[in-house]
Amino acid sequence: MLKNVLAVLLLYLATALPLGADTDRLALVLDVEGPIGPATSHFIAGGLKTAEERNAVVVILRMDTPGGLDSAMRDIIKDILATPVPVATWVGPDGARAASAGTYILYASHVAAMAPATNLGAATPVQIGGGGGFPPGGQPEQEEAADHNDEAANGNDAAPEERPRRDPGSATERKVLEDAVSYIRGLAELRGRNADWAEKAVREAASASSSEALELGVIEHRVSNLEALLEAMDGQTVQTSVGEVTLDTAGATLEVIEPDWRTQLLSVLTNPNVAYMLMLIGIYGIIFELMNPGSLVPGVLGAICLLLALFAFQALPISYAGMALILLGLGFMVAEAFAPSFGILGIGGVIAFILGSIMLFDTDVEGFQVSLGLIVGFGIASLVVVLGIATMALRAWRRPRKGGRDSIVGARCEAVSDFEHKGKVRIQGELWNAFTDEPVKAGQALVVVDMEGLKVKVAPAETASHHEGLQHT
Repeated sequence: MLKNVLAVLLLYLATALPLGADTDRLALVLDVEGPIGPATSHFIAGGLKTAEERNAVVVILRMDTPGGLDSAMRDIIKDILATPVPVATWVGPDGARAASAGTYILYASHVAAMAPATNLGAATPVQIGGGGGFPPGGQPEQEEAADHNDEAANGNDAAPEERPRRDPGSATERKVLEDAVSYIRGLAELRGRNADWAEKAVREAASASSSEALELGVIEHRVSNLEALLEAMDGQTVQTSVGEVTLDTAGATLEVIEPDWRTQLLSVLTNPNVAYMLMLIGIYGIIFELMNPGSLVPGVLGAICLLLALFAFQALPISYAGMALILLGLGFMVAEAFAPSFGILGIGGVIAFILGSIMLFDTDVEGFQVSLGLIVGFGIASLVVVLGIATMALRAWRRPRKGGRDSIVGARCEAVSDFEHKGKVRIQGELWNAFTDEPVKAGQALVVVDMEGLKVKVAPAETASHHEGLQHT
């Protein structure tokens, strides 16, 4: 019996060990979808750290992005270059793209792959500062060199003199462009990929399909799914931060890493539309609290929203000029409520508010601008409030003043006793010294026609009405 038990155990161990070895070979998958920003950078950094802790054989970035912020892109590339775990970027599934910042990340990865019907490129840096971007189509004339005449290398069959050119632009534009060119060429040389096409993608916003990228030496593999990618890159030798590593990925277990709650919260907060609304809610909440001290709810909610907005702004490229215009506009609108100017301050505030909102995010990168509909909506709501305040102020200005001479002259009264020239009258329940040009009797209805100091001049109601009718006719 003991021999039979030992035989069964040995048979189990002999069959289980190889299976255990396969399951130990783990390939972690990180989805990079949408614009690349601070949340994406945080997610990839955490994923690479997890891969190192779990001894994963490879990390696969499944990418579909229109691009993103330069700062976030460079943080991601630094993490890729520093990690000891090989990183493979796969542009997929079919129909995906790795434009702009995505192209740089693909060039930085140890393995580059694409699915059919995908594309990459258009890596020209977008100008920060509201001037748009560098227009595609050509490069500065003085920077054309002989190394760009190799059309087979960079995938352009047109002769150099036939290529479209553009104005070299300002010194700042040239600095940004040259920095981007040097950066992507350095990544291409590090990974042994086509550096000339990479430069063309930056200077001329060139793009390439997956088949073209494979032919040009921009990527190593063109596969339709992740399982095929694991088989294709198996045995490939790559250079990591700890030295050369030969990939052993065939049959490895794929595991998708989902963003944790911190990454999801950061993704929501760094959405420009959310950050913009948080800022406005915060400012309006504090204003309402100051207008109604002790209400607490607007102040507490406003302070929380304002702090969250400030946290988001420190991670986003904002324009301080736009922020100043928004605050100035809100200040004008608040001033309209406290010191009505019949709409002048309020309308000026709405204009400053809308202009500042448009200028708030200092970039033209896709996905990092405030929705124009949101700006217009808040602008219209603010304009309605301002016009309402101006209308109420105009009505109050036209309304007869209560108190003083204006409340006495024209008021109805009655004589307390008979008198011919001087006597007492009752006005709004008070006794006043009165004088008149006509004799009056006690209880007679009178009207105040004038006021001199603390005395009033009265006349019979019938006489006063007759005089008013003559004046009107």
